[in-house]
Amino acid sequence: MRIRRAGRADVPDVVALLAEDDLGRRRESAEVPLDDRYWTAFEAIDADPHHQLVVLETNDGQVAGCLQLSFLPYLTFRGGWRAQIEAVRVAAEHRGTGLGRILFEWAIEEARRRDSHLVQLTTHMQRPDALAFYESLGFTVTHQGLKLYLQGDVTGR
Repeated sequence: MRIRRAGRADVPDVVALLAEDDLGRRRESAEVPLDDRYWTAFEAIDADPHHQLVVLETNDGQVAGCLQLSFLPYLTFRGGWRAQIEAVRVAAEHRGTGLGRILFEWAIEEARRRDSHLVQLTTHMQRPDALAFYESLGFTVTHQGLKLYLQGDVTGR
């Protein structure tokens, strides 16, 4: 296994992972050709040193997981950086094998390496198993998050 920065050729695999679960199927479309908005988003992520889209690749070259790690500057806590983890997915056939833990350990270490004050994430309330997994990694529920969707019903409801 290895974790590496995602390249343009990985985008279809990442989108397929994002669309693999019930909530993702309602929000994503892995139909080929991919919607141009995926390519625009990838180019913006890839060009910005404060964002990393990474894939976890098996020994045979299969993309088995992904996550996006973003670094955000802020003034609270006397200024500094926080790391935001988003779009975490492990392929269905690899769930329960420890790959998610490997991805998170990498992300947390990268946040430390970049001198982040904290690592944060959100999880959908319809994913209680994900919440339990994050808590097993040491994350604690400290805030209640709110979102205001500005374009259509992308809530996954």
